[in-house]
Amino acid sequence: MPDGKPAGVRCAQLTPENLCLLFETPLRPAVCLSLRPGAAMCGGSAGEAMERLATMERETEPGGS
Repeated sequence: MPDGKPAGVRCAQLTPENLCLLFETPLRPAVCLSLRPGAAMCGGSAGEAMERLATMERETEPGGS
């Protein structure tokens, strides 16, 4: 996503199984390379992870709360 990924928008590089199409390629963005997911981010399930990520996106978007 050349202009960045807006909060709440699914990354264009994710497969239906939520796998990254750019993983382990030189095209993977620096922000993705630096991401180190852990229990605080991912919770105990895929659903909980998605809820937490959505919250983090809302809280860090420009002008967000």
